[in-house]
Amino acid sequence: MRIKLLLLSLLFAFLFTYFSYSVAKERWQKIDFDTTVKLQDRIPQKFDGIFSYFSLIGSAEITVGFCLAAAFLYLLKKRWLAIAGWLMIIPATAAEVFGKLILFHPGPPVFFHRSLTPTSLPSFYVHTDFSYPSGHMTRTIFIVTIFCCMVIFSSKNIVPRFFILCSILLFALLMGLTRVYLGEHWVSDIFGGALLGLATGLFASVLILRPAQVFDSEVWRSRPQTRRDQP
Repeated sequence: MRIKLLLLSLLFAFLFTYFSYSVAKERWQKIDFDTTVKLQDRIPQKFDGIFSYFSLIGSAEITVGFCLAAAFLYLLKKRWLAIAGWLMIIPATAAEVFGKLILFHPGPPVFFHRSLTPTSLPSFYVHTDFSYPSGHMTRTIFIVTIFCCMVIFSSKNIVPRFFILCSILLFALLMGLTRVYLGEHWVSDIFGGALLGLATGLFASVLILRPAQVFDSEVWRSRPQTRRDQP
């Protein structure tokens, strides 16, 4: 299963590269503009404050800080590969910043901006020339992907696993929605960030998951049901 996760990581890295090429060719301009207009027309302004504060969860300080804290916890357990996995948030963020520096893709104009969050976080004062890909989405999907892999390969009860996965995916969907709805990013920025986060998150999961976890999960799925397994 580790090989499959690694191949999926490579696949999403390729899709991110191809999608970035299509963005560079300005093939998403109409979709970007129309999507932002429709979302802002359909979501009342009374939700601006709620979504603004919600988007703080995806800030660089919180997401990178979370990953560093997770790496520290694994350091206490001396799980070196897992530490390297959580630290993959750093090259993921570096790739996001690199894309914003070299790929010509201006962000939404000021008249689309609806964020109301007053914050002193440094990342909100650092601006690049372009907006692709979304850093919020890259880091959120990176963490979400790791959590999803942990749930899939560690929980044997399908009912709580289903609800946990749905909750995690809903969180990721709302994060992407807020970035477009608040006029901070185009929808193409969100897709690009999601692909980058998936690629790096899957690779990180290969390092974080224990081999025994993946093996036990595969055995549990493939073994025949016995009376002891039945309720």
